[in-house]
Amino acid sequence: MTGFDASLSFSRRGLLRAAGAGALLGAASGLSTLALAGPGQPGGPRLVFVILRGGLDGLYAVPAIGDPAFASARGPLAEYASAPLPLQGVFALHPALTELHGMYQRNEAAVLHAVGLSYHERSHFDAQQVLESGGTQPYQLKDGWLGRALQADARKGLAMNTAVPLVLRGSRNIDTWAPSRMPDPSDDLLQRLSRMYGNDAVLAAALQRARGLRDGADGDAMADGMAGGKASAAFPALCARAAEFLAQDQGPQVAVLEIEGWDSHADQAAPKGRLSANLRQLDTGLAALRTGLTAPGANDAWRRTVIMVATEFGRTVEVNGTRGTDHGTGAAAFLLGGAVRGGRVIADWPGLAAAQRFEGRDLKVTTDLRAPMKALLGEHLRVASTAIERDVFPGSAAIKPADGLLKA
Repeated sequence: MTGFDASLSFSRRGLLRAAGAGALLGAASGLSTLALAGPGQPGGPRLVFVILRGGLDGLYAVPAIGDPAFASARGPLAEYASAPLPLQGVFALHPALTELHGMYQRNEAAVLHAVGLSYHERSHFDAQQVLESGGTQPYQLKDGWLGRALQADARKGLAMNTAVPLVLRGSRNIDTWAPSRMPDPSDDLLQRLSRMYGNDAVLAAALQRARGLRDGADGDAMADGMAGGKASAAFPALCARAAEFLAQDQGPQVAVLEIEGWDSHADQAAPKGRLSANLRQLDTGLAALRTGLTAPGANDAWRRTVIMVATEFGRTVEVNGTRGTDHGTGAAAFLLGGAVRGGRVIADWPGLAAAQRFEGRDLKVTTDLRAPMKALLGEHLRVASTAIERDVFPGSAAIKPADGLLKA
């Protein structure tokens, strides 16, 4: 184990006790993970970045039900088990996202639509690399935009995960809580943790569960999680743990959460299928963040928080032969938090008619995701604009920060 920053207000034992079950379970299952970085100042801003890996169908999560081409283009995917939740203009929200809709109604959440990357080749791995690196092409940049932003701001901190996510890499000031790979028998992190903290009943139980997941003893739970079962519940638990840390006066300034499993090539609209289950878990997790950051003793952290939820690309507009969707381009994203000027759908809407689509098949990207990212770094985290342009998003001068995302 390396590099714990003593300036953080929680102890190593406290960190492991509070986060052990959630972080170890999430990391070992591969379904959801949490990383923390950059201790903030008392009363300072907090930023949470949630990555939906696999390509969320933005038109299913945020259907444009008022677009003239929506019903005919989407076919069976235009039908929902219950009525979509109304938003501004032609848009609605998937009925599973009730908590997010409540935040939207309280002006604490905004929807970004027809957003995406400059990369349009539809490879999961390449698109995720671009999303996290902040570049224009895969592997053009080797580290992450959030990591470079923290480095530019000279902040020091801790990343808590089995591997620091790419988006946080690049800052020499971020230390790793655990190795970047699952240890082999000669270098067993879990054994070392057991020796160090074996007398801690709470941590011992978490370590035992993590060892079982790593060794395949809980393989059925992992399989269930991929279909929306027990293991996928790790995400709300991680959100609750993240809120505990973010609410501390000198806790981390930044949290990164990930959920896998958004690829929806078949039976996408199944009410009890993986996509619906993932949307419910996302909604529950975002609500857990809000609950933790508004709790007594949370130091008014919700008011100082912005959460951005994004995916690497959207899906095809039309349904495929297996009642799902294939890799696409334009997507939806979400902003929420007490610092967000919500109650709005922010979109330069391109339309869904065939002639209005990208290459005749995908929702067209009309807003580069770097525009809201730049705004959050500059206006919320107060990273200098020169550093954002030079170091965080090099070569992006044509992409201007989005206006009006935050409350005055």
